[in-house]
Amino acid sequence: MAVLVNLIVALGMLYAVPAGLRLIDPAGLGTAARLWPWAAVPGALAPWLPRGSAATALAALYAAAALALLGAAGARLRRHLGRPRAGRFPDPSEVAVLTALASPSVAGSALVAERAGYRLFGFDLDVLALTVPHFHFAGFTAALVAGLVCRSAATGHRARWAAYSVPAGTLLVLAGYFVDDWAELLGAVVLTGGMWTVALVTWRELRPAARDRPAGAMLAASALVLVATMLLALWWAAGEATGIVHPTLTWMTATHGLGNALGFALCSLLAWRRLGAGPAPDPRPATALT
Repeated sequence: MAVLVNLIVALGMLYAVPAGLRLIDPAGLGTAARLWPWAAVPGALAPWLPRGSAATALAALYAAAALALLGAAGARLRRHLGRPRAGRFPDPSEVAVLTALASPSVAGSALVAERAGYRLFGFDLDVLALTVPHFHFAGFTAALVAGLVCRSAATGHRARWAAYSVPAGTLLVLAGYFVDDWAELLGAVVLTGGMWTVALVTWRELRPAARDRPAGAMLAASALVLVATMLLALWWAAGEATGIVHPTLTWMTATHGLGNALGFALCSLLAWRRLGAGPAPDPRPATALT
């Protein structure tokens, strides 16, 4: 399982995050995307080394870059709230973007602790190791794609609900780590509902409207994969909460994890890059726009 998890982590660090940053804001986050490999390469190497000071140092480089993205999310939120006539709460696409920018910091913190052999908040090291890919794909990529769908879909209410519920489900799953398995199950239900809505809108509206045939095919694949992978997530969470028979973590990594990384995240990011669409740009003051 460790080898597969490490490969999935590398995909998230080396491709998903920089590609996603360019989709969020090519101008405002373009420099961060270009510099990202300087942190992502050490971060991707860290899981392959034995736990200790060297692996922890490499992980810390990645965590520092991830925390910088968290700072960018905070600055973006402040600019949004400072806009004239801005609502007290950002629109759903912006909520999704903010969640995406914040998610790598959770993954980076878990990676540093796991590589140091430190049971952060009392969590087992295996749980910390799995938190790293989870918050690159169920956190960063899922929220980003929900924001893309929200901005591009014509059916507003479904897409808006997805853009709110995917971040909410991600946060509830994180909260469930600290509460109990039932709270984590609630988060899985909300997240699954949001991701299935993303899949539905993608299949019904965005796939047929895509003029680029390869992009349309990848959107279709990402939607179909989500149906299966999120059903597995529900099954596992329900099993942890109720004790019913459910897949092992190794089996979940090979199915749910690999499917989400390749079938959903990679296909979605490649499709959206071909389509050239992204969430709304960074809400800067009017005088800063050109």
